[in-house]
Amino acid sequence: MTKSLANQADQVVDARPVFHQIEALTREQIEPAVQLHLRAFPDFFLSFLGPRFLKEFYAAFLDDPTGMGFVACARDGRVLGAVVGALTPQGFFKRLVKRRWWTFCLASAGAVCRRPACAPRLVRALFYRGGPPAGPSRALLSSIAVSPSVQGQGVGRALAGCWVEEARKRGAAGCCLTTDAEHNDPANAFYRSLGWNLHHTYNTPEGRKMNYYTLDFGRTEKP
Repeated sequence: MTKSLANQADQVVDARPVFHQIEALTREQIEPAVQLHLRAFPDFFLSFLGPRFLKEFYAAFLDDPTGMGFVACARDGRVLGAVVGALTPQGFFKRLVKRRWWTFCLASAGAVCRRPACAPRLVRALFYRGGPPAGPSRALLSSIAVSPSVQGQGVGRALAGCWVEEARKRGAAGCCLTTDAEHNDPANAFYRSLGWNLHHTYNTPEGRKMNYYTLDFGRTEKP
């Protein structure tokens, strides 16, 4: 994975730089990425599972050869945004279950003790994506988080663009992601603005309505 895929000219809002560059996620950046995730999604299920669980979640994308992760950094090194996903989701999650199941169990033990009924949802949150549609396997964008202080200033767009370009370079036929269908208009509008297409909508066992988006790459036919 290229260390730095995109250098961005500083965007200035109120005389403050938004971000300097996007670079590959490193182990040293997991902790700030987790803290950023907690601030960006305070009421979401993965945040409820706590920082220890989220550290294992982000680390999994560093430890697997099909994992892809990037961060947006300010000039002083602060992490302003992070995106992670897998080039081949099926193989990624199979290896995750085989190699790291016990670390996720330990990391989520506190949350499960506080709310035992959440255990089945924990498994689905990690591994279920509504059933991928027929066709070529797509790279899965698992999470993208931007600091609330710089949302709406191009950080998320740049992160998503770098992640998609990395998937393209690695030979993916396209990309996919899931996001809430209801009470989530800004996120849905964001993905549509980037060219993602709503493939279908499904309901989780908890009754949560989810949108499944795809972004397929055109193939040039050889003469």
